[in-house]
Amino acid sequence: MERRWAVVSGGGTGIGRAVARTLAADGTGVVILGRREEVLRRAADELNSGAGTGPVHPVVADLRDPAGVERAAGHIARLAPAVDVLVNNAGCNVAPSPHTDLAGVRADWEANLSGNILPVVLLTQALLDRLRRPGGRVVTITSVAAFRGPASYGGAKAALHVWSAELAAALAPERITVNAIAPGYVEDTEFYGERMNPEFHRGRAAQARTGRATTPQEIAGLVRYLAGAEAGQITGQVLHVNGGALLGRQ
Repeated sequence: MERRWAVVSGGGTGIGRAVARTLAADGTGVVILGRREEVLRRAADELNSGAGTGPVHPVVADLRDPAGVERAAGHIARLAPAVDVLVNNAGCNVAPSPHTDLAGVRADWEANLSGNILPVVLLTQALLDRLRRPGGRVVTITSVAAFRGPASYGGAKAALHVWSAELAAALAPERITVNAIAPGYVEDTEFYGERMNPEFHRGRAAQARTGRATTPQEIAGLVRYLAGAEAGQITGQVLHVNGGALLGRQ
């Protein structure tokens, strides 16, 4: 039986690493992408040490750069005959500074827009012709911020929801599904950087009606489902994973 292959951007840490681990545990070959070579190699070594897992290959790339994306796509083509699952997880959050000058405001907005939109759109476009037909899956990790801010980061994630819906409509006749997962607060990631401390964690976790943070593995479990055969009729959706911090009717 031909091996399935997945590509996971931002696969060296946090949600991306959990997704790569989960898919590899099912025997899927996984290519993890990121900008930090040492982080990617450590993740690949750890994931490849598991018995019975699919192979995990690290590929270093800045996915904001078209040339870097093209090089990454070339590496992927040499590894995988087709891409069964594309997980767009790479992104960033540049916390806005208290700028009053227009140049500073512009810099913050451009950093969040380019850091969250370009890695998704460029990588997907580069791999579009390589997606499995029929049966390919595209899953993009966005954020609850798309519905409630902060503005520059949330605006970037909201743009991905519109993009995802448009792509879902275009690829549906080829039986390729396209969905987004919008997590709330997820613990055990590098996302919050220096802002993370016990008090910050408690405050963010308390936003969920379940009273706790979401784990990277819970996001990975939903990705696994969306990547499977049973999810073939789910497309063009934004799935919330936030413990009720934002209710679906809102």
